[in-house]
Amino acid sequence: MATAAADPITTEVVRNFVISCAQDMNAALWRSAFSAIIYEGRDSAVALLDDKGNMLGQSTGVPLFVGAIDACVKLVLERYREDMHPGDIFVLNDSYLQGTHLHDVTAIGPLFHKGELVGFGAARAHWQDIGAIDPGSTMGSTSIYHEGIRLGPTRIVSKFKPIPEWFDLLTRNTRLKEMTLGDLNAQITAIRTGERRLGQVLDRIGPDVYRAACANIFEQARLLDRQAIAALKDGTYSREGWLDNDGVGSEPVKVALTLTIDGERMIIDLEGSSGPVEGSINCGAVQTVSMLRLAYKTMINPERAITGGSFSTMEVRIPDNCLFNAREPAACEWYFTGLGLLADLMISCLSQAMPEKATAAHYGDSMVAAFFDMDPEKGQWISVEPTAGGWGGTVGSDGESALINLCNGGFRNIPAEVYETKFPVRVEEFSLRRDSGGVGRWRGGCGVVRSYRLLDDCYGALWFERSKTPGWGLAGGSDGAGPSNEIVYPDGRTETPLKMRARRFPKGTLFVTRTGGGGGYGNPKARPVEEVRLDVVSGLVSAEEALARYGVAFNADLSVDPARTEARQPG
Repeated sequence: MATAAADPITTEVVRNFVISCAQDMNAALWRSAFSAIIYEGRDSAVALLDDKGNMLGQSTGVPLFVGAIDACVKLVLERYREDMHPGDIFVLNDSYLQGTHLHDVTAIGPLFHKGELVGFGAARAHWQDIGAIDPGSTMGSTSIYHEGIRLGPTRIVSKFKPIPEWFDLLTRNTRLKEMTLGDLNAQITAIRTGERRLGQVLDRIGPDVYRAACANIFEQARLLDRQAIAALKDGTYSREGWLDNDGVGSEPVKVALTLTIDGERMIIDLEGSSGPVEGSINCGAVQTVSMLRLAYKTMINPERAITGGSFSTMEVRIPDNCLFNAREPAACEWYFTGLGLLADLMISCLSQAMPEKATAAHYGDSMVAAFFDMDPEKGQWISVEPTAGGWGGTVGSDGESALINLCNGGFRNIPAEVYETKFPVRVEEFSLRRDSGGVGRWRGGCGVVRSYRLLDDCYGALWFERSKTPGWGLAGGSDGAGPSNEIVYPDGRTETPLKMRARRFPKGTLFVTRTGGGGGYGNPKARPVEEVRLDVVSGLVSAEEALARYGVAFNADLSVDPARTEARQPG
């Protein structure tokens, strides 16, 4: 019997179909979700995979998730391979299996066509409350047992019928019962959407041709990656940085990375990074690898979608006793804290091997402000919001301002109008933070200022990072500014914490949060005078900073003063 084949046109049709299908799945999730962090913030990711759990198409709110979803599907396959049926839904959130914190629940469904298993649909989303010691996200955990309910691969729907005991267990372990069920059903809707769309294509070309096209897609990805790595100069590159602390102690935490290019192979070694810490910044190995894949993808073939053939040239070595290889009972609530720094270290190493794409570091942390309380009429409310910041300058381009960090990718801030409607908090300022971007021939992007006024007594918490290793500059560019916060009480007292576990604050308290900027690239004295003028006029750079750092002087009307302006230097 002849093996089915897929011609180049069919392969391209399937390639674009699986991406389109994943986008439809994500749209179904966003439109069905109950919590604003999903339908506004897009704290989610979905994927369409083949029958072996290899990635085919993905659509993200949070790209950090995508490189780890295939591992979750393979865990379900390992446990239930001989016991899967049409309509089944499985969930898991174990930090040591899927790498993230327990809030990120992955729902997985086997996809059947005419009784034959043809693939999997998966939808991961952030559940606002998972039963931790604090509502929402706790800043004070020192053990996984402080952080909420933990699930290995678990069937919760059997042959389209929900298993009541599991739904009861889930709702008994959250403060937001209706929202949790609504978000779970939205994830299931996304999977059902994927199955319906996949069936439409299989009705036309059949499973055998579809599998042949998928095999072509995987092989093309492998070939492109091998060619891209082989084109780089062989060598070994190393960088290190420091996190401010682990959230409960005051000592900085070391992150180290060594990258080796050897022919068609790329080897990434995290030897030298800190061991496990008491606080909740430990990260599971699966998500560590996913973050390194994301950093890789920003530099290597970024125009191509991630598939089961991607990253075949990449080897990651993580020591057993390491911050990035969390083992029970390590706390993992803020697992992503070290990942932004890790990605910046890798991109800086790659910048040495790929000088034409060299990029300075970005602000690199989710920088979260959280508020919550129990309303006697409306019940529990929780707001947990990452904040945008500045990205690093790169060869030929300034860094972006007010862009969410690499980990979160497509995550969006909740609009002030929505925020103020849902929560008793007023957003009093949301502006660019002047002078926060590092100077350079190509300037680093600016962070933001976002201020919250409490309209009722409630709890507040903060998690801001990267003051000790802010977004660094390259090739003569300077570092961006680190984060800073100020809490102003109604009586005028102030405090300036970067990290703070939830505590109660009185009505009228003002939280002023300031995110970091990106590093600059190149000699700032080589930046054209007209570009500096536009920076000043736009409010990104002050006239004082322009004179002190760029050597460009301004008159009171913000016109350039040629007599006091330094001559431009080579870049």
